[in-house]
Amino acid sequence: MFGLSTHERDAEFTRFARDSAATLKRTAYLLTGDRDLAADLVQEALLRTYLAWRRVRSGEATAYARRVVVNLNIDRWRKRSPVPAEVPEKADPHDPEGRVDDHDEVLRMLETLPPQQRRVIVLRYYNDLSEADTAACLGVSTGAVKSAASRGLATLRAAYAPAEGRNL
Repeated sequence: MFGLSTHERDAEFTRFARDSAATLKRTAYLLTGDRDLAADLVQEALLRTYLAWRRVRSGEATAYARRVVVNLNIDRWRKRSPVPAEVPEKADPHDPEGRVDDHDEVLRMLETLPPQQRRVIVLRYYNDLSEADTAACLGVSTGAVKSAASRGLATLRAAYAPAEGRNL
């Protein structure tokens, strides 16, 4: 990224933004439970990533932008209580396989977790990050990630596995 002309740097960032926007938006949506808020977080994260583009190391741009999304969401939590996502009561007729119902159930489950546990579960299991990468993204120790993941999964198991008769 160093030594590039402004035009080349802008073209490189445009490719990055196009290629990573869907992944970032999914992460933001799982963190917030709100599509509009997720889109806002991603847009702000991409803006901040662009402003730092000269300093972002090659190959680490997605991790950098993901960390910005997580930090923006943390800031949002600190400023006010989150508003729960509105989830439709009935299944979508255009989704005969029930994916929307499953998706809504996952969001409802995630909403029951404290913010730190929710962030860890989303990054570890939905983004498939290692414990070390999750810790780096959140700015916490690997032990804190292990602890939050363990507590979060235990909470989900206790609340949902017995009622549904399945393992999480």
